[in-house]
This record gives sequence, C-alpha cells and structure tokens, in this order.
Amino acid sequence: MHDMGSMPAEPAPQDHAAMGHTMPGMDMDQPMSSMRMGGSDHAAGGSGTALLPQADGPMRGVMLSHGDWMVMAHGYLWGVYTDQGGPRGTDKAFVESMAMLSASRDWGATSLQLRAMGSLEPAMGQRGYPNLFASGETANGQPLVDRQHPHDLFMELSARVDAQVAPDTKLFVYGGPVAEPALGPSAFMHRRSARYFALSPIAHHWFDSSHITYGVVTGGVQAGRLQLEGSWFNGREPDEHRWDVDPIKLDSWSVRASWSPTDNWLAQVSTGHLKSPEVTHQGEDEQRTTASLHYSSGKVSAMVAYAAKHRLPGPVLSAFTAEANWDLAGRHSLFGRVENVANDELFPDHDDPLHDRKFRVTRFEGGYAYRIPLAHQTELALGGSVAAYAKPSVLNAAYGKAPVSYTLFARFALGR
Repeated sequence: MHDMGSMPAEPAPQDHAAMGHTMPGMDMDQPMSSMRMGGSDHAAGGSGTALLPQADGPMRGVMLSHGDWMVMAHGYLWGVYTDQGGPRGTDKAFVESMAMLSASRDWGATSLQLRAMGSLEPAMGQRGYPNLFASGETANGQPLVDRQHPHDLFMELSARVDAQVAPDTKLFVYGGPVAEPALGPSAFMHRRSARYFALSPIAHHWFDSSHITYGVVTGGVQAGRLQLEGSWFNGREPDEHRWDVDPIKLDSWSVRASWSPTDNWLAQVSTGHLKSPEVTHQGEDEQRTTASLHYSSGKVSAMVAYAAKHRLPGPVLSAFTAEANWDLAGRHSLFGRVENVANDELFPDHDDPLHDRKFRVTRFEGGYAYRIPLAHQTELALGGSVAAYAKPSVLNAAYGKAPVSYTLFARFALGR
C-alpha cells in the first residue's frame, strides 16, 4: 500500500501556473533547500530521510506561499480490484488513499520543514486486502497471511531542521511522534520505480515496514554526495487498531549510509536493531540489514535490493527485489517487479505440519498504465498488472500448482 513522506515525481520542468503564488525572489527552477523535501543538491528526497536519484526529480504538488512559508499538498486515491489466484486467493474491490501537507521556510542557512500525512485506509477493515504470499501484522488477534494490512490514519507527523555548515555540507535533525527511521531504501510508495503497483510488495516487511513508526529521532550529515545518519526509534510495528496513535517508545536503533555517485544513481546500506518488532514473535528482537541500488534516467526508474532480517533468537530470512518503471512516449508506462522471499509465516496454525517451516517464494509481476494529465498538477492513471509465482511443490496443496493473480486500478494523484 501506499503512503508518503514525499512522492517521486516527473523530472520535467515545473508547471509554474499550477504552483499557486510564488515567494518573493524565488527561482522556481532552482528550489530552495526547504523545498527539496529532505533531498540535496545531489539527490532527491524520498520517504523519511531516505534519498533517491536526483534524476527522479523533486517531489511535486500544489504549492502556495503564505508569508515566509511555502506550503505543498499532494496525495492519491486508488480504486483497485484484485483477484488473487489459487485456493488461498480471493478477490476484493477496495480504495487506497493518502494525503500529505508540508510546510517549510528558511532562515538564512537554516530551514524547517513540517509534514503531516494520513490515510483513510483503516476504513477497509483490519484484514486489509488479499495479497498472495504476503504476511505480517495481525487482524482481530490473528496473524495476517496472504493479506496486506491497511495503513494507519496517521502515517507521518514529523519535523526536520537543516543547517548549512559549509558550502556543500549540512547537518539535519528529523523526527516526530509518527515518522520513519533511517533503515532501508525509500518506502515502496515513494519510489518512482514502484509508482503504478497497486499492491504492496510481498517483501514489504523485509525492506520498509518501519515507514510508519510511533517515535523517531534521527540525526545526520549530508556532505557532497554522501549522507550518513542514525536513528533512535520504536521497534514495534503498528498495532491493528489503525485509527489511533500507538504508544511512543525509543528502544531501537539504526544507521544508514547513502551515496549518489552521479545524478542517475543512488546506493544505500543500512542496519538496525529492532526491539520486539512483531506481535506474533513476542520476545524476539530483530537485526535487519538492507542494501539497495537505484537508477533513474527520468523516463526509466529502477531499483535492485537485498534485505536480511535475523530474529534474535531465530533464523535469518532474506529477500531480493528488482523493480522498474518505464514512461514511454504518448502517456504509456510499463512496470515490472521480481521478488524472492524466504518466509516462515505462511502457516501460522501451530498444529499444521508446515508451521514455522521456511519456504522461498518468487513473485513475478508486470503491468501497464495509461497516464492522463489533468489540471493543477493532477493525473489519472488507468491500468493493471498480472502476477505469477514460483514456489516449492510442497505448497501446491495449499496454493495450487500455478496460481495467477491480476489487478486493475484507477489512480488519481495530486502531485505528479
């Protein structure tokens, strides 16, 4: 599902007429530091404090000025129908949503940014939507398997302060009651490479499940094309009560290094120790390590990534992801993703002979979207995707020999 700290956007020049009023003396082709939404001169801002290739372009939305403040609004609304194949699959029509409002201003070499982001996805119910081979979190006290949970009402309530300390160096502090720690690549809903995937990755809980965290403090430095940062945060994943704010704790840590050798490439490595992240694995901490490489040419955006989560005590479970989006001429887009995940949560019933056994599953998904630009920085995209799976034969009885899933969507976005 899709949530946002900052959405990837078209790298084309900004539509000044759709931006509202501009601030005095402001060059719209060279945004101020506070308008970069956590990016820099060498990289674009992703979710939280994560970075993306500069060629992806800055986040865009409807902008207006109020005194010394620049305000940006963006978001999306998806209408989705998915039919997940095989005996454990089911179908559902549902709505995904996100709205974000950010406000920023500069005081000389110092800038402040405030973000608020929310979703009405809790209205779809605690069990979310069907997503074959996905797992993680609970609904009505039971583990979610072959389902994707909805996002919380509060997806982000954060602030960030940047201070320029040298011509190409700045220090920053970020955090809030709902924010994202420095762990993993930019969350999938903020990556342009994942822009038109209506369903979440089945590897979501390996790479970016911490994108909604109740309690985060992050400090870091951007020096040229290198960013180093560390976070102190709440390791527990959000609970199944999606309308409220979870208890805020600071009991876990992470560190991340990001490097952009050119405007087209961005690499990150990160590791973190999460205190009892999963309610279904009480008393087990987790050491999560990720590495990713992102590429963007403006028209093509791609990512390859690896993650390993080591339950303490427990096994090491790894995942691989490769995804890409290609914006063709004439408003057409093609997108695809391959995921390979080692999962031991597919059979939560303790009496099942396959309970706690680790199975390596691969999902292949490809799709098409037709983009319709609308007025005032809005877009309607219509499309769909098909997914197939490779799995051990021992899973045939539960999942069928060759399940195939398909998804159709209409995506309305404010801020392309």
